[in-house]
Amino acid sequence: MSTSRPTVHPVVSEVTERIARRSAATRTAYLARIDAAADKGPARGRLACANLAHGFAASEEPVRSGLRSGRKPNVAIVSSYNDMLSAHQPFRDVPEVLKKSIVRAGGLAQFAGGVPAMCDGITQGRAGMELSLFSRDLIAMSAAVALSHDMFDAAIMLGVCDKIVPGLLIGALSFGHLPTVFVPAGPMTSGLPNGEKARVRQLYAEGKVGREELLEAESASYHSKGTCTFYGTANSNQMLMEVMGLHLPDATFVNPGTPLRAALDRAAGERAVAITAAGGEPTPVGHLVDEKAIVNACVALLATGGSTNHTMHLVAMAAAAGITLTWDDLSDLSAAVPLLTRIYPNGTADINHFVAAGGTPFLVHTLLKHGYLHDDVLTVSGRGLWRHTREARLDGTGDLAGVVWEEGPKSSLDTSVLRPADDPFAPDGGLRMLSGRLGRAVVKTSAVKPEHRVVTAPAMVFDDQADFLAAFAEGLLDGRDLVAVVRYQGPAANGMPELHKLMPALGVLQDRGQRVAIVTDGRMSGASGKVPAAIHVTPEAALGGPLARVRDGDLVTVDAETGLLEVDLADADFDRREATGRAPHDVEWAGTGRELFSGFRAIVGTAETGASVIRPLPAPTEEAPVGQHA
Repeated sequence: MSTSRPTVHPVVSEVTERIARRSAATRTAYLARIDAAADKGPARGRLACANLAHGFAASEEPVRSGLRSGRKPNVAIVSSYNDMLSAHQPFRDVPEVLKKSIVRAGGLAQFAGGVPAMCDGITQGRAGMELSLFSRDLIAMSAAVALSHDMFDAAIMLGVCDKIVPGLLIGALSFGHLPTVFVPAGPMTSGLPNGEKARVRQLYAEGKVGREELLEAESASYHSKGTCTFYGTANSNQMLMEVMGLHLPDATFVNPGTPLRAALDRAAGERAVAITAAGGEPTPVGHLVDEKAIVNACVALLATGGSTNHTMHLVAMAAAAGITLTWDDLSDLSAAVPLLTRIYPNGTADINHFVAAGGTPFLVHTLLKHGYLHDDVLTVSGRGLWRHTREARLDGTGDLAGVVWEEGPKSSLDTSVLRPADDPFAPDGGLRMLSGRLGRAVVKTSAVKPEHRVVTAPAMVFDDQADFLAAFAEGLLDGRDLVAVVRYQGPAANGMPELHKLMPALGVLQDRGQRVAIVTDGRMSGASGKVPAAIHVTPEAALGGPLARVRDGDLVTVDAETGLLEVDLADADFDRREATGRAPHDVEWAGTGRELFSGFRAIVGTAETGASVIRPLPAPTEEAPVGQHA
C-alpha cells in the first residue's frame, strides 16, 4: 500500500487546475444529474409491474427471482464481440463467464446489448473507413440504448479497439451514476516483427515484391486472436483505461486464452458487484472519471507515444463527463512529460515486449514516483492509482482460479523498450500542436527523426487519397521535395478517414533522400510513424478552412520543432484566393452504408472539439436549470 504521495509535477498540477476551473459549471451540473439518479436507487424498483415483468421474462433462475425481489444488484454486460475481428473475437464466451462470477459474488447479470465494432485495419483506404470515426458516437448511443432500460446497478463494458472503447465510455458516462468496469481482451502473441512488416509494405509500394509476399507478411503479423501487437489506437485505448482506473490492475495486456486472462475476467465480474451500492463500495463511473483521471490518461498517452487519434477521443470522453479538455492542455503536458517507451511505430518492440520489460505496473510506478500522475483518484479497485503498480498473478488452478496482486517491478527489465522517468528516451511526449495560416494541427514527433521534423517544400495538392497514390505510382512524386496537402478529409467532408495507406509511399520518398511531409484535415493511424504529418487540420477545408486555398507549388512549412504550419505568401494574397476543390455531395457519398450517416456530416463538431455529433450540454442557467431543456 502507498504510504506517501510525491509532489505532483507543477505542469501537471497547473493543467489539472485550469481544466477544473474551465469546467467548473458543466462538471457541477453533470455531477448533479448523476447524483440525482443515484439517490433514487435502481430504477427497476420504480417500474410498473408490466415493465418489470418484461425485464425478466426471458431470464432463468436465479436472475428471475432476484430481479423480481429487487434485493440483489444487477450488472449489465455490453459487448463489442464479433467473429471477424481478432481483438473482439475473444469476447465470445466472456459474458457467460462474467454471469457466473457475478452470481457467485452475490449479484445478478444480464447481457444488455451489443455495440458495433469495425476494424480500421480492414477498412483502411476503403469507403468503409469513412464511417469509422462516426462509429464512435454510434457506439456511444448503442451503449446508452443498452443501459436505457434502467434495470441495472452497474455495468461491464467489453471492448478493445479504435473507436469502440471511447464510444463505450461516452455511453457509460451518460449513465454516470452506474459503477462501470471495462474488460479488455488482451493482445495476440508476437508474430512477424512490426518493423519487418513495414519493410515489406514499403517494398510492395515500390513494386519490388508482389501481393503474395505482402499477404504472407501481413498474415504472419496479424496471426491469431487478440489485439494487434503494435502500439496504435487499440493498445493506446487499453493503456488509457487502465491508467484511468477502469480496468483491474495489470489486466490490460494479458494474452487471450490464458488461465490468467480467464481469472481476470472472473475477477472483473466480482468487482462489478463490490462497487455497487449494495456491494458496499459505490463507485459511480461519472465520479471516477474526473479532471485528475483525464489528466492521468493524457500523461499515459504522452509517456508511451500513443495514438494521435486520442487528441480527439480524449476531448470527447472528457466532454461526456462535463470536462473541457483542449489541445493546448495536451500540448503543455507533452512539453513536460518524458517519453518512456519505444514500442512500434516508435521503436521495434511490440506490446508483449513492453509487458516483459515491466509493463504498465512499472510505467505507473515511475510516473507516480516522479509526480507525473495523480495518485489520489478513484479506481474500480479502490482509491489510489498506486494499486496499478502491482502485477496480477494466478491464484489456484482450474475454472475457479483467482487473482492475487503482488508488488510490481521497481526497475525496467529492458531499458531499450521501457525506461524510468528520470532516464527517458526523450524529455517530452512527442505530441505537439502546430498553428499558422493553414490552421491548427497535431503532429506526432516521437517516431520522427530530428532531421525530418522541419520541412519547407512546394505543395502538391490532392483532394482524394487515391489521387496521391496514383501520382506516386506514375512517378510524379519522384526526385522532388514536397508537402503533400491532402484535403477535404475532415469530419464534415467525408467522416475523417485514416490515411495510413499513404505512409508507405511517403516513406519510400523520404528514404530516397527527398524532403517530404503531409498536411491533412484527415487522420493518420496510430501506427503511422517516421514521416512528419500535420493532421486533424482545423478548420477543415470543407468548412472554408485555409487548406481549400492552397495550390500546387505554394511553399509550405511544417515545423514540428517550433510548432509552425505556414504558407509562404503575403496575407492579402492568400486570403483573397478562391477556394478550389470540394467535399463530395451526399449523392456521391453513398454506398457501403455511407448514405445512412450523411446527417452526421452536417452536425459533426471540429477535430479540436472531439469531432463528435454529440453536443456537450451547456452549463445550467436560471432559465434552464439542471434537468430542463434550454
